[in-house]
Amino acid sequence: MNKDVEENKAMAIIGYIIPILFFVPLLSDAKNIPYAKFHANQQLNLLLAAIAVNIVGTVIPFIGWFIILPLGSLALIVLAIMGIINAAKGEMKKLPIIGDFSLIK
Repeated sequence: MNKDVEENKAMAIIGYIIPILFFVPLLSDAKNIPYAKFHANQQLNLLLAAIAVNIVGTVIPFIGWFIILPLGSLALIVLAIMGIINAAKGEMKKLPIIGDFSLIK
């Protein structure tokens, strides 16, 4: 496994646990490492999806409260776990549904 991947695994994993920390690799020496950028992008996508689920689930009465929020939150947890597993393995696999968006260049 690449030395850069080994050195940045912890930052990649923490960003999935607390998605608001997606920017940490971008502020460190890892900003030029493709592995760190990739996982920072996936974490940003996860954060934006969480914001969308919470806004939509809160605004729409009943359906949002009892279907969108619980199922959306469960889906986000599953995606975060998938991201953690990929980061821990040193892989750069895109998350399903939200992983195709590349917001960090």
